[in-house]
Amino acid sequence: MNNYKGIILAAGRGSRMGDLTNNSHKCLTILDGESLLDWQLKAFTENSIYDIDVIVGYKSSLINGNFNKIRNNRWSETNMVASLFCKGKIQNDTIVSYSDIVFSKDHISRLMEADDEIVITADKLWKNLWSIRFDDPLDDAESLLTENGFLKEIGKSVNSINKIEAQYMGLIKFTIDGWNRAFKIYSSLNDEIKDNIDMTSFLEILINHMKIKVIFVQGKWCEVDSSSDLNVYEEEIKHSTNWSHDWRDKLK
Repeated sequence: MNNYKGIILAAGRGSRMGDLTNNSHKCLTILDGESLLDWQLKAFTENSIYDIDVIVGYKSSLINGNFNKIRNNRWSETNMVASLFCKGKIQNDTIVSYSDIVFSKDHISRLMEADDEIVITADKLWKNLWSIRFDDPLDDAESLLTENGFLKEIGKSVNSINKIEAQYMGLIKFTIDGWNRAFKIYSSLNDEIKDNIDMTSFLEILINHMKIKVIFVQGKWCEVDSSSDLNVYEEEIKHSTNWSHDWRDKLK
């Protein structure tokens, strides 16, 4: 067992999932026979990360398993960064995952190998994934630019592919020092910004104060942001035996 901690951000409702989250939670959505949460937990534990916190809020009573539950009591009034820092201080280097993504265990391994204070993964093959989800991938994709391996810009709407080197996935590593520095910057924001800021906007603030390393990956993940995403992925899984964004070991 290593000294890493995992955090999964599962406080929000996931309203873009429509009726699927009326009586359930987004992270409990079933994809290829397992819940999104189970896929995430598996990727962590296959890297010997067993100390896992799940930040909960909406339908929290339904989210149960071999992990610690930390409740964001203001989940309906706040955004993802506020949920993240419900944790307060950390005692170990930590890898944070959104609760609506599925990813290869190798992505976790890559993050663990990096020594930088804050590290994110970004998918070079993002166009393959976005093209099956959207008629025009640029309708949803956001900017991501790097310089010398570190994040230079992220999270802005774009009208040109030239602003996108890769697409941020929703996986972040913090060392203890990196977390403490980020938490201090977050704490300096006014209350309205703290409650409402999303993660990419926060990363954009952080790059003005500290370096964020970017590790580029080649697919093997997906984001389930809507019921249409779920339908698209299930069709891809059913009909394709060589999907470039397949996270499942049997197809690697």
